[in-house]
Amino acid sequence: MNANHIKIVAENRKAKFNYFIEDKYEAGMVLLGTEIKSIRLGRVNLKDSYARIRKGEVFVHQMHIGVYPFATYYNHEPLRKRKLLLNKHEIKRLYGKVNEKGFSLIPIKLYLQNGKAKLTLAVAKGKRKHDKRQAIRERDEKRDLERSKKEY
Repeated sequence: MNANHIKIVAENRKAKFNYFIEDKYEAGMVLLGTEIKSIRLGRVNLKDSYARIRKGEVFVHQMHIGVYPFATYYNHEPLRKRKLLLNKHEIKRLYGKVNEKGFSLIPIKLYLQNGKAKLTLAVAKGKRKHDKRQAIRERDEKRDLERSKKEY
């Protein structure tokens, strides 16, 4: 087994389409026992999740971790806010960037690294409608170019 084994559990693919990714940070998470068991089963959705900084701590909101099916009455709430573990200087840097106009904290990827859940957090700026159209146009041109290469 690899010494630094990484298993990607969930990705927010829409984030790259809806945002310009400026910077990325890796954060640990404070989880309950049933939450980590659900994550290991892959019952996670990052679709509408976002992060906020409150009183010098970072929390992720609207990250759905499904209930653990084998738990009894000690199960967790699927959409509760969860604390992220970052260094103080990283939190200060994030706070400075997020206070700029248009920037927000978006979870991009949730993965297991050596049995511990880690979240990749991005400082992102929202795309406007014409930016999204440009991204679609570039993707279509790239696809057509790949098709024409396969024909020859």
